[in-house]
Amino acid sequence: MSQSSWCTTLVRMTTPHTIAVLGLGRMGEAIATRLATQGWDVVGWTRSGRTSGAVKTTGDPNDAVANADLVLLALFDGPACQQVLDDVRDSLRTDTIVLNTSTIAPAEASNLARQLGPAYVHAPVLGSVPTAAAGALQILASADQDALDRARPVLEALGTVRHVDDAATAAALKLIANNSLTGAVLALRDALRQADALDLPRAQVLDVLELGQLGGLVTRKRPFLTNQQGTATAEFTIGALTKDMALLAAVSNTPLRSAAGLADTPAGSEADIAVAATAPAVEGAVLEPLRAYIRGHATGDPTHFRDAFLPTAHIEGLRDGAFVSWPLDEYCALFPGRPAPDEPTRSRRIDTIDVHGTIATATMTLSHGADTFTDIFLLVRVDDSWRIANKAYYRHP
Repeated sequence: MSQSSWCTTLVRMTTPHTIAVLGLGRMGEAIATRLATQGWDVVGWTRSGRTSGAVKTTGDPNDAVANADLVLLALFDGPACQQVLDDVRDSLRTDTIVLNTSTIAPAEASNLARQLGPAYVHAPVLGSVPTAAAGALQILASADQDALDRARPVLEALGTVRHVDDAATAAALKLIANNSLTGAVLALRDALRQADALDLPRAQVLDVLELGQLGGLVTRKRPFLTNQQGTATAEFTIGALTKDMALLAAVSNTPLRSAAGLADTPAGSEADIAVAATAPAVEGAVLEPLRAYIRGHATGDPTHFRDAFLPTAHIEGLRDGAFVSWPLDEYCALFPGRPAPDEPTRSRRIDTIDVHGTIATATMTLSHGADTFTDIFLLVRVDDSWRIANKAYYRHP
């Protein structure tokens, strides 16, 4: 036997040979299949009972873990991890490594690490189903050195291992990585909406986007971006990514626009994340009061403001250093009924609009000569039409 073969045999003797994979969803099944093809004895279990038959399975998680050297968790969230581990705790061998690839909150990861002690490896993964199948995941692994050494051959069969100091940090880094993915999906959504507004052909737009910073995402997700979802299987679902963004917003206690952006996607939670990029722009009805407001400024005609605002609306901000809160009649009285002399040089744009059922918020930037204003609106839908309920503004110095 050659020296390299002898070393490989020695490693397999001191590291896991039998692996139980608990959770056979998209990623769990891809991971289990990858490990089975690499020579490990893999047995899987899934809460739903649905399997593809790619790996051998059992209907009882206790049977799966009873003889396992390593138990790999690929579950949806922290509560699922806790419940499954509670269910199988009495069946775990004292020398069994628990390797958790699930995306969970930092506090949940820390809690599991405390419960399981040196047997626990927290190892969330970056990548999707094809990446797992190819053994090309990026893995953020935190564990005691002995446990990490034992789990390393399994981890390296799945991808590249990056050591992280503690379980909470590994969990937090995974959420940050998924936030960047969410940002890319929403940036792609913005690009496609603007292209639609310009009547550009979708195929041509995607060809050009593939040349830029979003190129990798566009190439991987093109079937979902061209209404060919039936030809491709969801790899990472909107529901899973929405869950991750909600986790991040909660643990960071910091505003997270991407969480709301995903949550408002009309596609089903089991759709691939790329489908979120194809969500249509907001309906024209909610934009109409904002456009009437723009017409009011462009013409100086207060009639447009009465079309835009509810009669009870107030317009608030600082004017000459003093706070003002004008009722609509007082605000309309500020306009002479004709355009400003420098109107040809003025501009206005709608920056953001977020619709939540019968309410919406919007932000607009107005460049009026030497002055720039940021306007923030609260809109409501009343009697099947949208009106501005209130406006606050900031005049940039």
